[in-house]
Amino acid sequence: MATVEASGSDGKGQGVETPVTYYRLEEVAKRNSLKEIWLVIHGRVYDITRFLNEHPGGEEVLLEQAGADASESFEDVGHSLDAREMLKQYYIGDVHPNDLTPENGSKEFGLSTTSGKKNS
Repeated sequence: MATVEASGSDGKGQGVETPVTYYRLEEVAKRNSLKEIWLVIHGRVYDITRFLNEHPGGEEVLLEQAGADASESFEDVGHSLDAREMLKQYYIGDVHPNDLTPENGSKEFGLSTTSGKKNS
């Protein structure tokens, strides 16, 4: 179930509170079909259902990552700045903080390997 909390700044430097919807990884994992496909990239949740038919690499590569953390795959492909900008329109929220874990002691957070990711 999604929860909404204030996130701080709206990113425009004005300090306006903007609500953020948080999703648990188990909720994201349920969205893994042609009817509804969600991905996690760098702790953010994206509903890319509308984008399936438009993806230049085909829908198959997106379906392989459906309902899971696709951060590594997204970076491995080397997406352009335009692709990263386009991703913003599909953003629906963040992964719940309880489902994030620090990786290798860095400040960057990744997803826990116990996310319930489906095996192929």
